Amino acid sequence: MNLRGITAWAKRAPAEAEDPKTPNMDRCMILLVEGAALNTPEIDAESYRTFRSNVRALALQIPDRLPDEDKLALARTILFEFENYRKCSENALRELKSSWRGLAAMLFGDVLESLGAEAGSPAATTLAKGIPLLGTAEEIQEWRGHLQSFLHPVDAHGLVQGMASLRASDHSTANDNASGLRGGGSAVEHLRKIIDRKGNGFIALFRLSCLDVISQRFGVEAVEDCLMAVSAFLTASLHSDDAIFHWSDSSLLAILQGRPSEQILAAELQRIATQNRESSIEVAGRAIMLRIPLTFDLTPISRLRTAEDLYRISAQRASKW
Repeated sequence: MNLRGITAWAKRAPAEAEDPKTPNMDRCMILLVEGAALNTPEIDAESYRTFRSNVRALALQIPDRLPDEDKLALARTILFEFENYRKCSENALRELKSSWRGLAAMLFGDVLESLGAEAGSPAATTLAKGIPLLGTAEEIQEWRGHLQSFLHPVDAHGLVQGMASLRASDHSTANDNASGLRGGGSAVEHLRKIIDRKGNGFIALFRLSCLDVISQRFGVEAVEDCLMAVSAFLTASLHSDDAIFHWSDSSLLAILQGRPSEQILAAELQRIATQNRESSIEVAGRAIMLRIPLTFDLTPISRLRTAEDLYRISAQRASKW
């Protein structure tokens, strides 16, 4: 029953009232209070139950033929219950917003970390700063669209790429990285020469695990020392004519030839990975022994049509990490 209906009902003759002993105005007040409470949204279940119970008990006191002064005091008490519930609801909404914003920020940070993406990039920084400002459905949908574009960017051909595209590969040919090896650009050039002469062989993508933990505990310099140690270990363990390159901040890439089969090479690399011992790095003037877990994926060169497919293969592998 809306307010217009209540007013019309109140103007009816006393004979039409459901209970002639109850004044029409008191009856209208009961319906108005109970209707307002019924249509108040439930934000916090516990405070809502308390609010409904209190309002119901107060509404039952209205038809007790109270003096006007007592009815005024009762009305003030009912208004207090509504006001108290409003405050409880606003607090609950603020806590809810704060909780899901914190969860979104944590999950976004974990996604960046798992992908090896640069958290300080302009796009990532803008997304992270936008989370605490989200309040409306439109703002959330807009932020979601920006996140979709960030995680699945469109390439030059208009095709949507996977999240693995965030794993930055080293396209340079210089050896100015922490491993001391030439960058991925040199790997592509080396592979192109092999493909041009119709040579065969395999590509091994080595993954270095736990670098994020080492970075958090000991800093970026410790990560660089670990990368250099693993680079030196692989260079000494592989054949002298094998070519090894710096591929990303957490991976090295080797182009291997002269192996009779993938199974034999896989066994050889597994033995090398198992023999990877602890490396000594210096942190704050003291030596610390760390062992970097080392895993790898193998791809026959024959599966690649061009040397540039090396980036596609590594991205597909990275998406499974």
